[in-house]
Amino acid sequence: MNILILGASYGSLLSTKLLMAGHDVTLVCLPNEADLINKDGTEVRLKLRHESAHRSIFSRDLPGTLDAVVPAKADLARYDLVGLAMQEPQFSAEEVSALLSRVAEAGLPCLSIMNMPPLAYLRRIPALAAMNLDRCYLDASVWAPFDPDNITLCSPDPQAFRPPEEALNVLHVGLPTNFKAARFAKPEHQSILQQLCDDIAAVRLDDHEVPVKLKAHDSLFVPMAKWSMLLTGNYRCIGDDGIRAIKEAVHTDKNASAEVYAYVDTLVQKIGGDAADAVPFEKYASAAESLLKPSSAARAIDAGAINIERVDRLVQTIGRDIGMQHPSIDQTVATVDARLTANRKLKEPEPA
Repeated sequence: MNILILGASYGSLLSTKLLMAGHDVTLVCLPNEADLINKDGTEVRLKLRHESAHRSIFSRDLPGTLDAVVPAKADLARYDLVGLAMQEPQFSAEEVSALLSRVAEAGLPCLSIMNMPPLAYLRRIPALAAMNLDRCYLDASVWAPFDPDNITLCSPDPQAFRPPEEALNVLHVGLPTNFKAARFAKPEHQSILQQLCDDIAAVRLDDHEVPVKLKAHDSLFVPMAKWSMLLTGNYRCIGDDGIRAIKEAVHTDKNASAEVYAYVDTLVQKIGGDAADAVPFEKYASAAESLLKPSSAARAIDAGAINIERVDRLVQTIGRDIGMQHPSIDQTVATVDARLTANRKLKEPEPA
């Protein structure tokens, strides 16, 4: 198959898995990234379960073919499926939102691996379909053209980052867990997803299984198990005047972390999720022991970002709509708001 993935950072992890399975991938990215990838390919550093060191997996050595384009150059007639792998605010850029409109018009199936669910996906959930969630998005209008039945959501559980000292085509996988995808509404789209899952699962490297599988699930709520992790760890990395590692955010006060985690799990169940869809807190807390860096959201704020994905605000807004509230969630949202406001003020031009 031919897969188009919007986003060459985290998207390069999914693209590598697809390339290993023999599928062809195009990454949509900035011009300098596209030039580098078309010249040198990508490098994803991944640790196999039986090995103590990371391996470098180069796209040029894989069965599938990789190329990269800027948004305006994406020829949608080529593709069977579109992956959404950018940070939510990036979809508001003019050239990217124009591509999104073309994708929606073409009716292509879209698999999101964003932390922030596409607004159109949330419309598939009866309890959320009529909620006003627009304020949780930088520009909610980019999702308006989509048929919700053409979008599904994948929990981006694998933890990966671009090493700051490396080239833009390098990705380091710190926690090689699985992508967990909710079902598509349309059988023909679900058939594509299942084929990709099966093909990725069949890949072997030196006769060993390769971590980071793509798993298809029936429940629309399976990807939302990530929300508890994000609100307990990722966003609580952000402090009033600094940032900390996910491990510290979770384990500095483990009881408080468990309380936040349980609250978000309960919220997801109130809107239709099943307790069986959730990941137990202790399993997450154990995984967080190895998450020794701040989250991408925290690093972005610390680097001066004026917009980030706001799953924290999304959870707060849904909670208030159904009569739920938690002081730690409110504090997290207030802290993130304050840090982003401070960053915006720093970028404002000096008065004449």
